[in-house]
Order: sequence, then structure tokens, then C-alpha cells
Amino acid sequence: MKTFIKFSLILILAVSTQQIAAQSGVQRKADYYFSLFSYAKAIPLYEHMLERGFNTTHAHKQLAESYLLIRDFNKAMPHFEAVINNPDIPTDYYFKYAMALHSDGQIDEASKWLKKYKRHNKQDSRAKRFLEDGNFASVVFNSRERYDVTELHFNTSGSDFGSFVHQGKLYFSSTREDEGSEKLYGWNNEPWLDIFTVPEGSTSAVPKLLGGDVNSKYHESSLVFTTDYKKDTVMYFTRNNYFKNKESYGLEKDNNLKIFKAEYIDGEWKTVKSLRINSDYYSTGHPAISPDGKRLYFASDRPGGYGGTDIYYSEIHDRGGIMKPVNAGPIINTEGDEMFPFVNPEGKLFFSSDGHVGFGQLDIFSTIVDVDGNFVDVINLGRPINSSADDFSFYAEKNGINGYISSNRKGGKGSDDIYRFEFTPSLAVEGIVRDAVNNQPLDNVAISLFDQKTKEKVGETLTDENGKYRMFISRKRNYMIEAVRKTHPHKNVFFNTQDVSRSTKIKTVDIMLEPVLDVKLLAGLNKIYFDFNKSDIRPDAAQELDKVVKLMTVTYPQMIIKLEAHTDPVGSHAYNDGLSQRRAKSTYDYLIANGVPKHHILSFKGYGKRKPINECTSKEDCSPEELELNRRTEFPVIQIKGQAVNAK
Repeated sequence: MKTFIKFSLILILAVSTQQIAAQSGVQRKADYYFSLFSYAKAIPLYEHMLERGFNTTHAHKQLAESYLLIRDFNKAMPHFEAVINNPDIPTDYYFKYAMALHSDGQIDEASKWLKKYKRHNKQDSRAKRFLEDGNFASVVFNSRERYDVTELHFNTSGSDFGSFVHQGKLYFSSTREDEGSEKLYGWNNEPWLDIFTVPEGSTSAVPKLLGGDVNSKYHESSLVFTTDYKKDTVMYFTRNNYFKNKESYGLEKDNNLKIFKAEYIDGEWKTVKSLRINSDYYSTGHPAISPDGKRLYFASDRPGGYGGTDIYYSEIHDRGGIMKPVNAGPIINTEGDEMFPFVNPEGKLFFSSDGHVGFGQLDIFSTIVDVDGNFVDVINLGRPINSSADDFSFYAEKNGINGYISSNRKGGKGSDDIYRFEFTPSLAVEGIVRDAVNNQPLDNVAISLFDQKTKEKVGETLTDENGKYRMFISRKRNYMIEAVRKTHPHKNVFFNTQDVSRSTKIKTVDIMLEPVLDVKLLAGLNKIYFDFNKSDIRPDAAQELDKVVKLMTVTYPQMIIKLEAHTDPVGSHAYNDGLSQRRAKSTYDYLIANGVPKHHILSFKGYGKRKPINECTSKEDCSPEELELNRRTEFPVIQIKGQAVNAK
């Protein structure tokens, strides 16, 4: 029965460890989806964290914002209420909570929280902006800066825009003059747009003209790579024969953009074909492909839209045919111009617009979808992605962190320039917990993360079999880690993220724990039993003593102990002194016979009933349990580390 109980406890601990590790994985996945605007995918994962009681504060905050952004105010409210009175909650949540209340019709309560927000953020004009235009999705998203933007080295004084990365190369459009080219467009005396390539990530390489049949005597731009039904690589790109002015990017009533498809044959781009959705009476351009390759997005000023140019999509037939265009609808399209669609690996649609509320002319937006995949709102990506000028042609790499935009903002080299952006990634603290004596990793260490300012526990996990732990944290915070293991005293470790750079994803905090000076805890000993009035080592006692042997020869080979045996108070001193001494001697002999060096056990002694650990004096005034507590073998630790003791 005892063996079964012991096995059950081990099994429960193992399952608990696996469960916490699994919950850490759930949070990483949820935060990944959240960072890619895939709120509908993130929500069930955060809900799962709440069900399991894992990092609930973080889950409530993320769920409150996620439900707010997909306009499910009733579901957002309880998550706001769970954290809104937390003294450490960022004041941005006062504003977000106010927006949820306002949108739910609770105007007076919303006003109360807006006033509270304004007391902490007197210079912030977002409250006024929200009340004026109601675009809370953009306001929520821009409550914290998320991007760094840097100009690329190869920009010219002409036009450079429209980026796409494929097989390690960055493809873009440019009016730069290729060597030997003399073709200029008469309107602005710039060369015609062609597609160029440059090694992605290079800071010095010179772009080269794309070979094959894609570039022509006309303008080419806005390309995307995908595969066809034969799994061959194909390219969709935009071509037109007239470039009236950059403000409209070729989408003119008297001039038509068309989307072409090129196939890669024998190392070159060949077989350039116009798509069936093109027309001589309106423009169709700026193609983008869904991650599964089954849907083509594009911009068009065809009749029946909502404004100047709208975002459309067409399903791609299994055999490669482009189906009838469908307008993306009024959530995305406005009376203004929407163009330059892009779809990230999670299927999230980005586009540029001058019809939605923005910072200037064209701004870059992301869409928000509900749990059924329907568009419910758009997000202005805010500064520094957007500026007071035109910002367009958003492209994000698969990691969701890096990407490119194009802009004619002030400070660039030319009329349009390409900029690289870096998204602020989630920050995690991780490390390895080791034994300070033998430097071995420690599994099953309970790691609790506290905010130093509020003393609130903001995360918890267990170390794995390699002693490793990992938890998500926030920037600009002071933290304390509490590491707990029954074999090692509690230890508190302090660190902060005040100076962590925006590009940093991991803060490493390794921890060393000193072991307790207790052989029973370190070896995981159970009670060592002897038969009545005997000192022989029973088989079950041998299993326990084997743990002591391993502890002293493998885990802590420099450990030095004493041996002490004790009895209960029943019987005379002479009887108990002799019995305890014999048991101490037999325990000593077993340890030495199984490999413990003699000089690592300084002494063995039986104390009889002379050192009770309670007030028990006889059978009459003691319970059986109290009597048993005094029947014990102890192993006082003299040394656990240091120089080896001389055998003499």
C-alpha cells in the first residue's frame, strides 16, 4: 500500500509538471496569435488559461482587449472588471474599459473612467479623438508603440516602393536607371518602373534588374509569389503603360492597371499572361495571395464599388483559374481609396487607405475578424508605421516581427522610399536553476514571478527535467522571482526590464539554489523500520539506505555526516541504549559496505530514549503516532561541499 501511495504521489507530481509546461505553451501560442491581430484564434487559448488557473491576470487583460477589438463588449466586460482595480494595471486599461462601457451604452460609467484616465494622462488627446470618430480599435492598438522603422540603404532620389521577400531576396519596384537604360517617362522625367532584386538583409548590396520577361517598356510593380496547382512557382504583378502621378499610384480613369501572371521556366520568368479579371475600362492591380494560395486580393476602381478604389478578392480555382471578383465590403472599403492589400501567414488582411481615420494621406490598416471570420473593424497601425504623408505597400515576414513599408514621408531620399520595420516582440524571462554545490540542473522547482511594485504574483511555472523555466514578462518593470523546492531553501532573485532593448525577446536569469542540510529531504527518505527488538536491516530499510548511498557517493560526494539512532520512551535506558546502538552500527555497516567512504561518516551512536522530539514519556500519555515519531534514524550533516577529508 505504501509503495502504491508513493507511486501515486510521484505520478501526481509528474502530471502537475506536465500541465504547467503545457499551459506555458498555450500562453506562448495565444500571445503569438494576439501579436498577429488574430484575436479570434487567441481568445480560446486565453480562456483555456483561465480554466486551468494559469497566469490569470495576463489572460484577463488579453481577453478584455481581444473581445473589445472584435466588438463583443458583453464578453469583454467581466475580464476588464477582473483586473481594472488592480493597482498595477496600466492606465491605458482605464481608457479601454471606458471605450467598452461607452460602446455598451453605459455612458455615465464610461465618463467616470475617462476622467480617471485623463488624471493620469493629461496631455493625451485620444479620449477626444475616440469620442469624435468612435474608432476605438485603432486607439486601443496604438495605446503602446509597437514598431521601429529604418530607411533602407538602396533608396534613390526617384521612386522605390512595393516590397516582397522570396527565397532570400527582396523584390521591389523602382524608377532607378539600370545600367545602359535610357528610357524616361516624359511626365516627370524619371525612368519607367521596373522590378529589382537585392539580397534580403544586406546593408550594402546594389539592386539588380529582374531578368526574364516581367520587366518591359511599361511600368511593373506590386508583385507577389505563390505556387500554382502544379506546385510550380508563379508570380503575380501589376503592369501599366502610363504613370500619371505618384499620388494615385497609376489608378487613373484614363489609364488602366492590369494584373499579370508569370511562370518560372528554365531559370527565367517567362509566359507572362494577363488575368481574365482585367479590363480596358477600369484598373485592376496590386495583387496579394492568401496563405493557402486559394484567394487573390487586389485593388480596383471597377464600377459598383464604395469609392475611388476598393479592395476585392477572387477565389483561385483548383486548376488555376481566377473566379469572379467580390468586393471586400464596407468595413474595409470607403468613399476614398483602398489599395495595396497584403495577407500575412495567419490570413490577416492589411491595406492602405485615405478614407479611414488616419494621420495624413494614405495610412496602413489591419483588419479585425470575429470568430466566424467576418470583418468587423479595421486598425490604423499608428506611428511610426504611418505618417502625415502616404504610407503604403505593407509586407510582413513569416516571423511576424520584421517587414517593410513604403512611404513618401519627409526625411527620405526620394519621392517614395522603402523602410524596414521591426515589431516589438513579446518578452520572456528564462533561465536554468542549478544546485549550488554540484551545479546540476534542478527539476520541479516552483518558479513564481512577482511584480516588485504591487507584490502581485504575475506568473508561475515549474522547471523541466533540464532545470529550465520560461515565462512572459512586460518591459519597464521590476520583478522578483521566488524559487522553491523542498530540497532547497526558498530563494528570491530580483531583476528588472527597464533597459531591455526593443528587439530583445529573452531576458536570461539563471538561479543557483543551496541544498538544505537534511539527508532525509535530499535523499527523499521514507521511514526506516526495524523488526521488534532487532537491528537487522530489512529489505524495505535497505531500499531507503540505498538512497543515502547514492546521495553521498553520486549527488554530493563530499558530504560528511554522523549517524544517530533513537528509540521511543518505552522500556529502560539500558535496553533502549543497547538497541539503538546496535541499529546505528548496522546502518553504518550497510552504508560502508555499499560504497560510502568510512571517513565520510564521522561517528555512529545510539541515544536510546534520551532525545525525544516531543513530550511523550510512556504508553500511557502518548498516542501510537507520538511514540513512532521518536523511533527514528537521523543523519546530521557536517559538510556538504569543500575539500575532500583525508581518510586518516
